[in-house]
Amino acid sequence: MKKYLIILSVIVLIAGIAGYFFYKRAPEISYKAAKIERGTIVSTVAATGNLSAVTTVQVGTQVSGTIQKLYVDYNSRVKKGQAIAEIDPSLFNASVEQSQGNYLSAEANLLKAKTVLTDAERTFNRNKKLLADGIISQGDFDAGETALQSAKASVKAAEGSVAQTRGALMQAKTNLRYSIIRSPVDGVVISRAIDVGQTVAASFSTPTLFTIAQDLTKMQIEVSVDEADISRIKLNQKTSFTVDSYPEQTFRGKVIQIRSAPIITQNVVTYVVVVNVDNSDLKLMPGMTANVSVEVAIKDDVLKLPPAALRFKPKTKEGDAKEKPKADSSGAAAQRPAGAGKPNGGGKGGVPGKGKERSQQVYLLKEGKPVAMPVKTGIANNNSIEMIEGGLKEGDEVIIEQTGGDTKKKSGTGGSPMGPRF
Repeated sequence: MKKYLIILSVIVLIAGIAGYFFYKRAPEISYKAAKIERGTIVSTVAATGNLSAVTTVQVGTQVSGTIQKLYVDYNSRVKKGQAIAEIDPSLFNASVEQSQGNYLSAEANLLKAKTVLTDAERTFNRNKKLLADGIISQGDFDAGETALQSAKASVKAAEGSVAQTRGALMQAKTNLRYSIIRSPVDGVVISRAIDVGQTVAASFSTPTLFTIAQDLTKMQIEVSVDEADISRIKLNQKTSFTVDSYPEQTFRGKVIQIRSAPIITQNVVTYVVVVNVDNSDLKLMPGMTANVSVEVAIKDDVLKLPPAALRFKPKTKEGDAKEKPKADSSGAAAQRPAGAGKPNGGGKGGVPGKGKERSQQVYLLKEGKPVAMPVKTGIANNNSIEMIEGGLKEGDEVIIEQTGGDTKKKSGTGGSPMGPRF
């Protein structure tokens, strides 16, 4: 029994020593590389907005009453001046009749006043001759003159009454005409807020009964662009966008307006950019959420670097220091310039594609070791970064990832998979 315990102890000791040296051994370093390609780079600004008709008219009512008839419904096509609803006209007809009677009465009073004026003028002229002949007294003449002036005043008052009742009659007729609600434009009814029998009240704010889109073949998107990107947006820039209803299809548009008024929400400043959209096939509908990309810069036939290559930082086997960069093929010391590891200089929030030239560096794999190469970059997007200057050519492979040689991290990218932290 004692013999077996000795043998077991020896086996455990040997296994422990072997395990110690196995885990103490530094992991083998390997690198993953990607080729430099030549092609087109499109730098974009991403934003989100909602589709709407270019011209949307809210139709209300200027008179109060009960809806008696509805002539249109959702998606109904209407013409300018077409009746779309009618309010019960009974009270308006009665008001017209009453105003008509008052107007006729006022005209009759005016005619009566004019007749009295004519008689007063005749009496005055006759008294003037009789006074000259000494047949009547001055008092009788003055009484006739007073009657004449009074008759003239009565005519003026009657004329004012006629004008007043005429205005009331016109108002009553207008209200009667307003009881029939008509479309102010050609378009499509996209919203209806009333039903037959519902009472509407026109007070200080006119209630909205219908919403009519004038032309759904021409639509627009109002997108909110961050203040960091608004300087890159220009009029007539091309845009592309997708909507959830047609995820497989990309639609096109164009920037037609950049509004200067800021919108501040929780200390975040944005600006509204209006994108014009052709909707001839009527696939797009008002209110759809659009994920918009504005093409702010485009370059053809340029060398494209993978963004991961600019974020890569080699690690030593001990994992506690960067590997000393070697000299490039020209013999120049490859020192790491400021801003290295940040695509296109990093920018605010690490947003690539600002269109500014930045000095950075990438690493080539030569004789199993990473060799630093300084480069100068230009515009960028999420997939590629333009290389303006550098000792690299199409087909060269740059390191984008390191495995092994770091006890704390499996990857030597020098940051999170999503890019550098700020």
